[in-house]
Order: sequence, then structure tokens, then C-alpha cells
Amino acid sequence: MKKILILLAILTSGLCFSQTKIENVDAATFKKLIDEKKSYLIDLRTDDELKNKGFIKGAAQIDYFKKDAEAVIAKLDKKKTYLIYCAGGGRSGECAELMQKLGFVHVVNLEKGFDDWKKKGFEVEMKK
Repeated sequence: MKKILILLAILTSGLCFSQTKIENVDAATFKKLIDEKKSYLIDLRTDDELKNKGFIKGAAQIDYFKKDAEAVIAKLDKKKTYLIYCAGGGRSGECAELMQKLGFVHVVNLEKGFDDWKKKGFEVEMKK
């Protein structure tokens, strides 16, 4: 009986952690998901990056390098789907892992980041 209880505890603890669905997608897939308008779009870059390179229309900014970034992310609705991106995919990959640890249900990461988005010719907005 003890073995069964231990096995059940191990299985259920693993299920709690694996409930987050993280997807790493290319720019074309990311664009399709944005167009569906069923997700929240988050730009994890700095103010200077947005000002100098532009951003994807409709994105909310959370500067991942700021001290309060983790606290801001933790306050988001964990049941929603989030599309996240940064310049090259590093910060957003790290953020996706953080969101998984925090219990978010679905996170989609632009795998090669905004630089690849722009390189592929997708629309970019500039700060006014």
C-alpha cells in the first residue's frame, strides 16, 4: 500500500509541473497566433530596444531586465495564453521557464525573437 501511495504522489507532483504548455514557434506561426486574437502578446525587451528597433503591434511591454519583472509576470492571469518575445529568443525562453514554474497554462515563445520576425518581413510598429 505504501508503494502505491508513493507512486501516486510522484505521478501527481509531476503532473502539476507539466501542466504548462510551452511552445517554441517560428515567426510565421507566431503571426498566425497573433492574428487569431485569442492570446496576450508580451514584448520582453527594454525601452531602448522598442524605441530603436520597433515592436509588434498590440504588444504589452514587460522589460525582463527590470528588477520587478518577475513580480509583474507573477500577477498575470495564469489561465490565459501568452505570446512572448524578446530580441533573439534568450530572454523569452528564460521567461517561458519562469512562467512554467509559476503555473501558467499556455506560453508561446517566438523562438528566434523579434530580430528574426523583422528579418522575415513581418510588420513592425515604431514608437512615436
